[in-house]
Amino acid sequence: MSTQNLDERTVRSFGAEWAHFDQSRMAHETKTESRFNEYFGIFPWNSLPENAIGADVGCGSGRWAALVAPRVGHLHCLDASEEALNVARRNLSRAHNCTFHHASVDVMPVALDSLDFCYSLGVLHHIPDTKAGIWCCVRLLKPGAPLLLYLYYALDDRPTWFRAIWRAADLVRRIIASLPIKGKRYVTDVIALCVYWPVARFAALVQCFGINPTSLPLNWYRDKTLYTMRTNALDRFGTPIEHRFSRAEIEATLHEAGLEEITFSDAQPFWCVVSRKKNRSH
Repeated sequence: MSTQNLDERTVRSFGAEWAHFDQSRMAHETKTESRFNEYFGIFPWNSLPENAIGADVGCGSGRWAALVAPRVGHLHCLDASEEALNVARRNLSRAHNCTFHHASVDVMPVALDSLDFCYSLGVLHHIPDTKAGIWCCVRLLKPGAPLLLYLYYALDDRPTWFRAIWRAADLVRRIIASLPIKGKRYVTDVIALCVYWPVARFAALVQCFGINPTSLPLNWYRDKTLYTMRTNALDRFGTPIEHRFSRAEIEATLHEAGLEEITFSDAQPFWCVVSRKKNRSH
Protein backbone atom coordinates (compact mmCIF):
# COMPACT_ATOMS: atom_id res chain seq x y z
CA MET A 1 0.00 0.00 0.00
CA SER A 2 1.41 3.39 -0.98
CA THR A 3 2.13 5.78 1.85
CA GLN A 4 2.40 8.88 -0.29
CA ASN A 5 -0.54 10.73 1.22
CA LEU A 6 -0.93 9.37 4.73
CA ASP A 7 0.81 9.76 8.05
CA GLU A 8 1.54 6.45 9.77
CA ARG A 9 1.20 7.92 13.27
CA THR A 10 -2.21 9.30 12.43
CA VAL A 11 -3.33 6.01 10.87
CA ARG A 12 -2.25 4.09 13.99
CA SER A 13 -3.96 6.65 16.22
CA PHE A 14 -7.29 6.30 14.43
CA GLY A 15 -7.00 2.53 14.31
CA ALA A 16 -6.60 2.44 18.08
CA GLU A 17 -9.41 5.00 18.52
CA TRP A 18 -11.97 2.99 16.55
CA ALA A 19 -10.90 -0.26 18.17
CA HIS A 20 -11.66 1.30 21.57
CA PHE A 21 -14.65 3.48 20.60
CA ASP A 22 -16.15 1.08 18.06
CA GLN A 23 -19.42 3.04 17.83
CA SER A 24 -21.47 -0.13 18.33
CA ARG A 25 -23.56 1.91 20.79
CA MET A 26 -24.70 4.25 18.03
CA ALA A 27 -27.46 1.84 17.06
CA HIS A 28 -28.94 2.25 20.52
CA GLU A 29 -28.74 6.04 20.68
CA THR A 30 -32.12 7.65 20.14
CA LYS A 31 -30.54 10.61 18.34
CA THR A 32 -28.47 8.62 15.84
CA GLU A 33 -30.62 9.72 12.89
CA SER A 34 -30.36 13.33 14.04
CA ARG A 35 -26.57 13.07 14.17
CA PHE A 36 -26.58 11.52 10.69
CA ASN A 37 -28.63 14.41 9.32
CA GLU A 38 -26.17 16.93 10.75
CA TYR A 39 -23.75 15.71 8.09
CA PHE A 40 -26.04 14.34 5.38
CA GLY A 41 -28.84 16.90 5.59
CA ILE A 42 -27.53 18.67 2.46
CA PHE A 43 -26.85 15.46 0.51
CA PRO A 44 -28.99 15.12 -2.67
CA TRP A 45 -30.38 11.64 -2.03
CA ASN A 46 -33.24 12.14 -4.47
CA SER A 47 -30.87 12.71 -7.38
CA LEU A 48 -29.05 9.39 -7.02
CA PRO A 49 -29.82 6.69 -9.58
CA GLU A 50 -31.48 3.46 -8.50
CA ASN A 51 -29.01 1.05 -6.88
CA ALA A 52 -26.39 3.80 -6.71
CA ILE A 53 -22.76 2.80 -6.18
CA GLY A 54 -20.69 4.98 -3.87
CA ALA A 55 -17.71 5.18 -1.55
CA ASP A 56 -17.07 6.05 2.09
CA VAL A 57 -13.50 7.36 2.05
CA GLY A 58 -12.01 6.92 5.50
CA CYS A 59 -14.90 4.84 6.82
CA GLY A 60 -13.35 4.32 10.27
CA SER A 61 -15.73 2.26 12.41
CA GLY A 62 -18.40 2.27 9.69
CA ARG A 63 -20.76 4.39 11.78
CA TRP A 64 -21.99 6.42 8.79
CA ALA A 65 -21.75 3.54 6.31
CA ALA A 66 -24.23 1.62 8.47
CA LEU A 67 -26.82 4.30 7.73
CA VAL A 68 -25.86 4.88 4.09
CA ALA A 69 -25.68 1.25 2.95
CA PRO A 70 -29.46 0.56 3.31
CA ARG A 71 -30.18 3.53 1.04
CA VAL A 72 -27.95 2.56 -1.90
CA GLY A 73 -27.05 -0.37 -4.16
CA HIS A 74 -23.41 -0.82 -3.20
CA LEU A 75 -20.95 0.96 -0.92
CA HIS A 76 -17.16 0.78 -1.05
CA CYS A 77 -15.75 1.27 2.45
CA LEU A 78 -12.12 2.39 2.38
CA ASP A 79 -9.70 3.09 5.20
CA ALA A 80 -5.92 3.29 5.58
CA SER A 81 -6.11 1.50 8.95
CA GLU A 82 -6.60 -2.27 8.88
CA GLU A 83 -7.57 -2.10 12.56
CA ALA A 84 -10.33 0.42 11.85
CA LEU A 85 -11.48 -1.58 8.83
CA ASN A 86 -11.89 -4.67 10.98
CA VAL A 87 -14.19 -2.69 13.28
CA ALA A 88 -16.20 -1.54 10.24
CA ARG A 89 -16.50 -5.14 9.05
CA ARG A 90 -17.99 -6.14 12.40
CA ASN A 91 -20.37 -3.18 12.56
CA LEU A 92 -21.51 -3.81 8.99
CA SER A 93 -21.67 -7.60 9.17
CA ARG A 94 -25.36 -7.53 8.23
CA ALA A 95 -24.84 -5.16 5.29
CA HIS A 96 -24.28 -7.45 2.31
CA ASN A 97 -23.81 -4.61 -0.17
CA CYS A 98 -20.51 -3.34 1.24
CA THR A 99 -16.98 -4.02 -0.02
CA PHE A 100 -14.03 -3.23 2.25
CA HIS A 101 -10.70 -1.90 1.00
CA HIS A 102 -7.50 -1.37 3.01
CA ALA A 103 -6.16 1.60 1.08
CA SER A 104 -4.99 5.18 1.42
CA VAL A 105 -6.81 7.91 -0.46
CA ASP A 106 -4.18 8.10 -3.22
CA VAL A 107 -4.42 4.40 -4.18
CA MET A 108 -8.11 3.60 -3.80
CA PRO A 109 -8.90 0.40 -5.77
CA VAL A 110 -12.04 1.79 -7.39
CA ALA A 111 -12.38 2.43 -11.13
CA LEU A 112 -12.14 6.03 -12.30
CA ASP A 113 -15.41 7.73 -13.27
CA SER A 114 -17.38 4.82 -11.79
CA LEU A 115 -19.11 6.16 -8.67
CA ASP A 116 -22.58 7.68 -8.39
CA PHE A 117 -21.58 9.42 -5.15
CA CYS A 118 -18.77 9.70 -2.65
CA TYR A 119 -18.40 11.09 0.85
CA SER A 120 -15.53 11.64 3.28
CA LEU A 121 -16.41 12.97 6.72
CA GLY A 122 -13.76 14.21 9.13
CA VAL A 123 -10.93 12.43 7.32
CA LEU A 124 -9.16 14.46 4.66
CA HIS A 125 -8.04 17.17 7.10
CA HIS A 126 -5.98 14.45 8.82
CA ILE A 127 -3.81 13.55 5.82
CA PRO A 128 -0.65 15.41 4.69
CA ASP A 129 -2.16 16.83 1.48
CA THR A 130 -5.89 17.48 1.82
CA LYS A 131 -6.25 19.05 -1.63
CA ALA A 132 -4.68 16.03 -3.31
CA GLY A 133 -7.05 13.79 -1.33
CA ILE A 134 -10.05 15.71 -2.67
CA TRP A 135 -8.74 15.37 -6.22
CA CYS A 136 -8.44 11.59 -5.71
CA CYS A 137 -12.09 11.41 -4.65
CA VAL A 138 -13.23 13.48 -7.62
CA ARG A 139 -11.44 11.19 -10.08
CA LEU A 140 -13.62 8.28 -8.97
CA LEU A 141 -16.92 10.09 -9.60
CA LYS A 142 -19.04 9.96 -12.71
CA PRO A 143 -19.72 13.38 -14.25
CA GLY A 144 -22.54 15.03 -12.32
CA ALA A 145 -22.10 12.79 -9.25
CA PRO A 146 -22.10 14.42 -5.79
CA LEU A 147 -19.23 14.57 -3.30
CA LEU A 148 -19.99 15.25 0.37
CA LEU A 149 -17.16 16.45 2.61
CA TYR A 150 -16.75 17.45 6.23
CA LEU A 151 -13.57 19.43 6.82
CA TYR A 152 -12.49 21.17 10.01
CA TYR A 153 -13.07 24.87 9.67
CA ALA A 154 -10.60 27.63 10.45
CA LEU A 155 -13.00 29.30 12.89
CA ASP A 156 -13.48 31.94 10.21
CA ASP A 157 -16.87 32.96 11.61
CA ARG A 158 -15.66 33.22 15.21
CA PRO A 159 -14.50 36.30 17.19
CA THR A 160 -10.87 36.89 18.14
CA TRP A 161 -11.29 35.61 21.71
CA PHE A 162 -12.72 32.32 20.44
CA ARG A 163 -9.79 31.79 18.07
CA ALA A 164 -7.39 32.53 20.92
CA ILE A 165 -8.96 29.71 22.96
CA TRP A 166 -8.54 27.40 19.98
CA ARG A 167 -4.86 28.30 19.57
CA ALA A 168 -4.25 27.42 23.22
CA ALA A 169 -6.15 24.15 22.79
CA ASP A 170 -4.12 23.35 19.70
CA LEU A 171 -0.90 23.63 21.68
CA VAL A 172 -2.36 21.12 24.13
CA ARG A 173 -3.30 18.86 21.20
CA ARG A 174 0.28 18.74 19.96
CA ILE A 175 1.47 17.57 23.37
CA ILE A 176 -1.29 14.98 23.87
CA ALA A 177 -0.90 13.62 20.33
CA SER A 178 2.69 12.66 21.13
CA LEU A 179 1.64 10.41 24.05
CA PRO A 180 1.22 6.62 23.85
CA ILE A 181 -2.35 5.60 23.03
CA LYS A 182 -3.28 4.62 26.59
CA GLY A 183 -1.99 7.96 27.83
CA LYS A 184 -3.95 9.79 25.13
CA ARG A 185 -7.14 7.97 26.07
CA TYR A 186 -6.72 8.75 29.76
CA VAL A 187 -6.02 12.45 29.20
CA THR A 188 -8.78 12.92 26.64
CA ASP A 189 -11.29 11.11 28.87
CA VAL A 190 -10.45 13.65 31.58
CA ILE A 191 -10.91 16.48 29.07
CA ALA A 192 -14.28 15.05 27.97
CA LEU A 193 -15.53 14.72 31.54
CA CYS A 194 -14.09 17.92 33.02
CA VAL A 195 -14.28 20.28 30.02
CA TYR A 196 -16.60 19.02 27.26
CA TRP A 197 -19.37 17.82 29.58
CA PRO A 198 -19.77 20.88 31.86
CA VAL A 199 -19.23 23.45 29.08
CA ALA A 200 -21.66 21.67 26.74
CA ARG A 201 -24.27 21.28 29.46
CA PHE A 202 -23.94 24.98 30.28
CA ALA A 203 -24.75 25.70 26.63
CA ALA A 204 -27.80 23.42 26.95
CA LEU A 205 -28.88 25.33 30.07
CA VAL A 206 -28.49 28.64 28.26
CA GLN A 207 -30.70 27.30 25.49
CA CYS A 208 -33.35 26.30 28.04
CA PHE A 209 -33.59 29.96 29.03
CA GLY A 210 -34.35 30.90 25.44
CA ILE A 211 -30.87 32.25 24.66
CA ASN A 212 -29.09 31.25 21.46
CA PRO A 213 -26.05 29.20 22.60
CA THR A 214 -24.26 28.96 19.24
CA SER A 215 -21.61 31.54 20.16
CA LEU A 216 -20.46 29.44 23.12
CA PRO A 217 -17.55 26.99 22.93
CA LEU A 218 -18.52 23.31 22.55
CA ASN A 219 -22.19 24.19 22.08
CA TRP A 220 -22.50 21.51 19.38
CA TYR A 221 -22.15 18.91 22.15
CA ARG A 222 -25.03 20.25 24.22
CA ASP A 223 -27.28 17.35 23.19
CA LYS A 224 -24.56 14.73 22.70
CA THR A 225 -23.73 11.78 24.95
CA LEU A 226 -20.60 11.49 27.07
CA TYR A 227 -19.57 8.59 24.80
CA THR A 228 -19.59 10.95 21.82
CA MET A 229 -17.66 13.53 23.80
CA ARG A 230 -15.01 10.98 24.79
CA THR A 231 -14.72 9.79 21.18
CA ASN A 232 -14.41 13.29 19.79
CA ALA A 233 -12.01 14.47 22.49
CA LEU A 234 -9.66 11.63 21.53
CA ASP A 235 -10.19 12.47 17.87
CA ARG A 236 -9.58 16.17 18.46
CA PHE A 237 -6.62 16.04 20.85
CA GLY A 238 -5.04 12.70 19.98
CA THR A 239 -4.48 13.12 16.25
CA PRO A 240 -0.97 14.13 15.11
CA ILE A 241 -2.07 15.85 11.86
CA GLU A 242 -4.86 18.40 11.72
CA HIS A 243 -5.50 20.97 8.98
CA ARG A 244 -8.20 23.62 9.07
CA PHE A 245 -9.77 25.52 6.20
CA SER A 246 -11.88 28.62 5.71
CA ARG A 247 -15.07 28.41 3.71
CA ALA A 248 -13.42 30.43 0.94
CA GLU A 249 -10.42 28.06 0.82
CA ILE A 250 -12.67 25.02 0.56
CA GLU A 251 -14.77 26.57 -2.18
CA ALA A 252 -11.66 27.50 -4.19
CA THR A 253 -10.23 23.99 -3.78
CA LEU A 254 -13.45 22.36 -4.94
CA HIS A 255 -13.59 24.58 -8.03
CA GLU A 256 -9.97 23.71 -8.83
CA ALA A 257 -10.79 20.00 -8.48
CA GLY A 258 -13.48 20.25 -11.15
CA LEU A 259 -16.55 20.52 -8.94
CA GLU A 260 -19.58 22.78 -9.24
CA GLU A 261 -22.96 23.42 -7.58
CA ILE A 262 -21.11 23.89 -4.28
CA THR A 263 -23.46 24.08 -1.30
CA PHE A 264 -22.37 24.58 2.32
CA SER A 265 -24.45 23.60 5.31
CA ASP A 266 -25.36 26.57 7.49
CA ALA A 267 -25.58 24.35 10.57
CA GLN A 268 -22.87 22.83 12.73
CA PRO A 269 -20.52 21.02 12.38
CA PHE A 270 -18.53 23.26 10.03
CA TRP A 271 -17.80 22.87 7.24
CA CYS A 272 -20.08 20.30 5.63
CA VAL A 273 -20.22 20.88 1.89
CA VAL A 274 -21.66 19.04 -1.09
CA SER A 275 -20.74 19.60 -4.74
CA ARG A 276 -20.94 17.82 -8.09
CA LYS A 277 -18.31 16.75 -10.56
CA LYS A 278 -18.54 18.87 -13.69
CA ASN A 279 -19.78 17.27 -16.86
CA ARG A 280 -17.07 16.94 -19.47
CA SER A 281 -18.94 19.32 -21.80
CA HIS A 282 -18.37 22.20 -19.31
